[in-house]
Amino acid sequence: MPVSHLHKFGGSSLADADCYRRVAHILLTHGNSQDLIVVSAAGKTTNQLYQLLSLRQSGALWQQDLADVIGFQQQLIEQLLSNQNARNLRERLATDKAQLMSLLSLDELSDYQNNQVVSFGERWSARLLAALLGEFGVAASYLDATELLVAEEGVVPKICVERSRDNLMRLRAQRPEQRIVITGFICANDAGDTLLLGRNGSDYSATLIASLASIERVTIWTDVEGVFNADPNKINDAKLLKSLSLVEADRLAKLGSPVLHSRTLQPLFDTQVSLAVRSSYASHTDFTLVAPSSDKASAPVVTSLGSVVLFQLQLQSQLDSFLAQLQEAEIAPLAHWCQGNKLELAYTHEDSQKVQPLLQALSQQNQVTVQQTSHDFGLVALVSSDAELYRRSFARLLSREAKSLYCDSQSLVTLVPQTQVNLLTQKVHRRCAGPRKRIGIVLFGLGNIGEAWVRLFTQAKSKLSLELEAEVDLLGLVGSSKALISHEALELKDWRDAFEQNATSWHYDTLFDHFSQIPCDELIALDISASEELSWQYPKFFDQGIHLVSANKIAGSGPLDFYKELKLQLGNRRLYWRYNASCGAGLPVQHALNDLHNSGDNVEAVGGIFSGTLCWLFEHFDGQKAFSALVEEAKGLGITEPDPRDDLSGKDMQRKLLILAREIGLELELEDIALHSLVPPHLQGVATNEFLQRLHELDDDMLQQLSAAREQDKVLRYVASLDFSGEQLEAKVGLEWVDVAHPYANLTPGDNVFVIRSSFYQGNPLIIRGPGAGREVTAAAVQSDLAQICRDLVME
Repeated sequence: MPVSHLHKFGGSSLADADCYRRVAHILLTHGNSQDLIVVSAAGKTTNQLYQLLSLRQSGALWQQDLADVIGFQQQLIEQLLSNQNARNLRERLATDKAQLMSLLSLDELSDYQNNQVVSFGERWSARLLAALLGEFGVAASYLDATELLVAEEGVVPKICVERSRDNLMRLRAQRPEQRIVITGFICANDAGDTLLLGRNGSDYSATLIASLASIERVTIWTDVEGVFNADPNKINDAKLLKSLSLVEADRLAKLGSPVLHSRTLQPLFDTQVSLAVRSSYASHTDFTLVAPSSDKASAPVVTSLGSVVLFQLQLQSQLDSFLAQLQEAEIAPLAHWCQGNKLELAYTHEDSQKVQPLLQALSQQNQVTVQQTSHDFGLVALVSSDAELYRRSFARLLSREAKSLYCDSQSLVTLVPQTQVNLLTQKVHRRCAGPRKRIGIVLFGLGNIGEAWVRLFTQAKSKLSLELEAEVDLLGLVGSSKALISHEALELKDWRDAFEQNATSWHYDTLFDHFSQIPCDELIALDISASEELSWQYPKFFDQGIHLVSANKIAGSGPLDFYKELKLQLGNRRLYWRYNASCGAGLPVQHALNDLHNSGDNVEAVGGIFSGTLCWLFEHFDGQKAFSALVEEAKGLGITEPDPRDDLSGKDMQRKLLILAREIGLELELEDIALHSLVPPHLQGVATNEFLQRLHELDDDMLQQLSAAREQDKVLRYVASLDFSGEQLEAKVGLEWVDVAHPYANLTPGDNVFVIRSSFYQGNPLIIRGPGAGREVTAAAVQSDLAQICRDLVME
């Protein structure tokens, strides 16, 4: 019949009579009639049995120690069982005592007899727990694992899977509706001789039997709640992991986890069996579940070993071939470092004893030369399926004496002098696996773009927080006259109502006071306003350690000294200021310029049409309609600013060109860029209404320009251009005649286009084209900059 659950109890969970009662309660409340149970020897019984063998071997008296072992078992029987059940177990215990005395009195013991002596602890535990369950009216029986698990002999017995599975099915069928209590740690050869499964053999028994029975879950009940993201004995704020993938758990086990052991996990691979690690002392608390697979990486775990063995080799064969030999021999290193033909292998002290014979054999075959073995190092590691995300943060913490980070798909590993292990473990935990960082956001500008950003952030918030392992919360809304600053995350679906009901008037001094009191690790201000006054406050933001995302162009195109001072503050304070939305909205213009620079390219010219409004006007201006009529139409569609001169002046494009020029390292002022406005001087200073009434005064000149351009088979476009490939830099913004085949000539009305010429892009320039304005694309650019700053912050 199908079995749903297997429970395994270790020696610490069966340390005394109260522990046994606690285990019985767990099985009654967490189990069912078809469960299997695997047990270790009670308390320190196994150690005491090994001590008996040691005393016998040395010729010392062992009789009193045996009496103590038997006395402890007798006491458990008397404390837990009623008369009849107690009498039965006392009689069997007396028989066991006589058999032990007979074995220990022999002159020589075979390996099988030694194994038999040690195995009594598990047999006593299984018998007693089955009898105790019977006291509670539960149908339970005892099963010696030597009847179940058949193995081939070796350094570690190799289980015969099919034969053992058949045994399990047969034995289970003989005990319908019974809880079967099975001895851990032991199995048998074909002759029925007892074999030991080695260190942590009872846990291995449990997962092995679970895999044979296709059980849904195996729970290892122990004296800890589960697996923590660091050793709680060393890290005060270590947190319990509620979930862990099997591959992560296996890597963690190999790197020193005191709770998990790699051999225990091996039977679970290629099965659907999950593994829970729970505390038998607090069965009501949270626990760790190791899943067969996982769609997402678990939280990072930091582990360490106080001492490891480092083999330094001269390698004559291929590295992959050599490592494959170690893997095949089941002695793969914890980590390795290779430089040329010099190879370093890190091992635990236990495994180093196993690898030495193989290294000697390979040395005789002239594959390796062992140059040195060092015991001076300890190990610090981080385990996560997303280990690569933490690489930079981990690497920043390494001392000169540390080995460079060894990286694989599940872990980052370094070796450091043993005196540095604890300190580095604490630092890595604090930086990479500690409490979740809280990142606060304050939004300046609550108009159309601000509203679009809030909608976008609402959709992205949970995914971003999950990706970053951080809390990313909107904590402030600042309009032109009122502000709402909160210590708790604002409800995004009701943000507008909350602002209307709770916002109060503000000025900069009080606002920055509020910012300093917000309980978060990092604060990011989003400037989606067009406020010049706010731009001049940027130094105060940086003074308070506040990062910035700007759609506002004014600071990036302000006086050069002001701009340079901002950049200096950023470097000194390790702050972030991103402003991709200030030029091209969501188009990756600044990204492209930075990538070209980082690749070693040399940007020689940047040009384009940076205004969606001016693009729309000149794509439609074909002489069929007067230019003034098109301006009025665009204004009616909301394409222009309320005062169209803000677009027609070209000032906006001039500022964008200056931002790009500074991005590629040119120290220019705004006035260094020649500006040819479409607004005649006599209309520049009049009121908006008067300008709109006199728009027709632009028509004759614009029509003449159009006609003259057509005569040369060209079209009119309003273009920004920056060229410093020659001896003298040329920077200008204005109306140009361009060929009908030029990239500027055939745009979707409202688009932006950026044309970049560089050493790598000469005859065929790099062209970036798309919507360069609009609330959605601008909001998306702001969100992209925000997400990048958040990633940079959590990786520090």
